[in-house]
Amino acid sequence: MSALPLMVQGTMSGVGKSLLVAGLCKVLAQDGVRVAPFKAQNMALNSAVTADGLELGRAQAMQAQAAGVEPVSAMNPVLLKPTSNMGSQVVVRGRPRATMSAREYFRYRRALVGEVRAAYEELARDYDVVLIEGAGSPVEINLGPDDFVNMGMARLANAPVLLVGDIDRGGVFAQLVGTMMLLGEEERRMVRALVVNKFRGDATLFSTGMDMLRERTGVPVAGLVPVMDVTLDDEDSMAERLGRSTATGTVDVAVVRLPRISNFTDFMALEAAGGVGVRYVSAARELGWPDLIIVPGTKATMADLRWLRASGLELALVRAAHAGVPVLGICGGYQMLGQSICDPEGVEDGGQMAGMGLLPVRTTFVPHKRTTCVRGSFLEVDGVLAGVSGAGVRGYEIHMGTTVREGGRALVRLAAEGEQPREDGCQQANVYGCYLHGLLDERPACEALVGSLLAARGLDARAVHAQDMDDFRQRQYDVLADGLRQSLDLDLIRHILERGLS
Repeated sequence: MSALPLMVQGTMSGVGKSLLVAGLCKVLAQDGVRVAPFKAQNMALNSAVTADGLELGRAQAMQAQAAGVEPVSAMNPVLLKPTSNMGSQVVVRGRPRATMSAREYFRYRRALVGEVRAAYEELARDYDVVLIEGAGSPVEINLGPDDFVNMGMARLANAPVLLVGDIDRGGVFAQLVGTMMLLGEEERRMVRALVVNKFRGDATLFSTGMDMLRERTGVPVAGLVPVMDVTLDDEDSMAERLGRSTATGTVDVAVVRLPRISNFTDFMALEAAGGVGVRYVSAARELGWPDLIIVPGTKATMADLRWLRASGLELALVRAAHAGVPVLGICGGYQMLGQSICDPEGVEDGGQMAGMGLLPVRTTFVPHKRTTCVRGSFLEVDGVLAGVSGAGVRGYEIHMGTTVREGGRALVRLAAEGEQPREDGCQQANVYGCYLHGLLDERPACEALVGSLLAARGLDARAVHAQDMDDFRQRQYDVLADGLRQSLDLDLIRHILERGLS
């Protein structure tokens, strides 16, 4: 039996489609429905790794977790990871296929329709419902007939559509009514309900607005969803948290906001820990003297290192490290902290450049991408972060470089399924780095790190309240589902789902 499809499209990027799909996944799962998320094409630098070592967008992995199912590459068959303003690495069914300019991809995308259809049909065979997420706007009318992301995907899956607008940004009438006007007649018939998202204030004051939307568009409004206080994995660089240049907390953690920052969900565990303030800095004047500096992952290590130099942040960071401030690099950030980065095969920019010189490691880029889930523990750790010694870790690796340590000591011992344990990373004095995303997701590791930072300031290291991130995320999904049950007409949505486009 083929799954019932329902598609959630938005009037533009950032209207909250990903969270609505996650919330609906949780609602249906709570009601005993086997549901899977699907997004034909995702453009994001936040990605995740499946149990079988394939890559997909972080949002789809988050939605799968809300649905209570394992993420698989079929949930996001095409992932575009921007490497510059004009190009992206194209990941198809979890493996990188090529790096293309926007023009090259525009010509190539027609060849992907069959793979997108096969991925969707794979899920449709295994689940009762597939919740499909669109991307951007369905009326980007310049993209032509080869769309398989919005209305093209709805036609492919024969899916009724919920159209979502963002009232918090303003102009929600223009968003929803204007989108309906620009759709073709057949496409308008596929839109079965509207959703107004991110409302603040007294919902009764918008009742006339709901009536006006129904009158102007001819379709019902399925709900007025409030802004909800939930913390979930963000999809990309539009995340509000990246604009937080100041943060309050006993412990001050500064994360460098690189232009191509990736997998910044690595720091959710710190954000969720009591007494920790996490802020994102993009200028030397913002850095100050925090308790910890983190250089995160990036999809463009060499380009972002050049930006660090031009902005003056590299000099400020190196000065802070030499003054004793602990520095932690993850993935691309770890590569930057080393002595050199070499790209003999043009994986990024080609050539060679000096690193920051804070760790005795050298990185060489290779075309093969390592994507794997791993477990392990911290080795014996020196310096400010000595308290994390022996703490267990669990996460994943996504990188295209090999890094050789020429001094210092390894930071962690890791093992993937079926592999022998191996040492990874490097530590020297108060500088630390490794490739592991999710390094602090395990509660003991996060508590040990924050406790070490408190102890370095002479404060009680026991006054730390970290979260188990799996439990934390499940509580967030429950809050999200409760909010949707209160604000959406779920009877209408179930009716739309069951009737389909008939």
